[in-house]
Amino acid sequence: MQAKVEICGVNTAKLSTLKPGETEDLLRRSRAGDREARQKLIEGNLRLVLSVIQRFSSRGENPDDLFQVGCVGLLKAIQNFDPNLDVKFSTYGVPMICGEIRRYLRDNSTIRVSRSVRDTAYRVLQCKERLLAELGREATLEELAKAMNLPLSAVSEAMDAISAPVSLYEPVHSDGGDPLLVMDQISDPRNSDERWLEQLALKDAMASLEEREKNILALRYYDGKTQVEVARAIGISQAQVSRLEKGALNRLRREIVS
Repeated sequence: MQAKVEICGVNTAKLSTLKPGETEDLLRRSRAGDREARQKLIEGNLRLVLSVIQRFSSRGENPDDLFQVGCVGLLKAIQNFDPNLDVKFSTYGVPMICGEIRRYLRDNSTIRVSRSVRDTAYRVLQCKERLLAELGREATLEELAKAMNLPLSAVSEAMDAISAPVSLYEPVHSDGGDPLLVMDQISDPRNSDERWLEQLALKDAMASLEEREKNILALRYYDGKTQVEVARAIGISQAQVSRLEKGALNRLRREIVS
């Protein structure tokens, strides 16, 4: 027996489902203006909304709010879906519901995006919905860029800018044991084999320098001091600092390359 879970006053354990043939019939009747068919279509696809909002459960949003926003996406999908397309309604509806929820999360995000990028993103989303209705599937970035006559990089930047942030501790997979987190799939370039070898080569090259040269490089590139500040710190002229620094860097290059 399913446990009673209420969202927006709806008992999710009692939600109805529709058979494929029944969905098609209700879609055609709904497009013809049958309000009863439209209501049955909405009620029969609320489980679809629930399945979508589960993808966003880790973002800390109120499930009731997400459910209501998802229902708006469902209504848009019902209104825009063409039964003559060779595609299931769920295949068409899921991206529409996801898009509506992402739009809600974007508009309520604490991260601010520039007006120009946000305007471009709005136009991309509108074009995305239009192509979804025409193609019966989500358009690729290349197809969006071509339809909007924009560079691919501009479309990609706009979509990335309005994407909701993902926690590094959000699970992406679990097989019953410890879950695989987002952070587990991110490498640290500072600890790569190439980086390690570069550090060894630099350490060996630094050993060939005189102490004063090491001190100058440390003050310049670790402490971020200017040549004038270094000159004052070690009691020589700025010209001498410049000469010693240049000589030390040239020696390091020769040591590393050789």
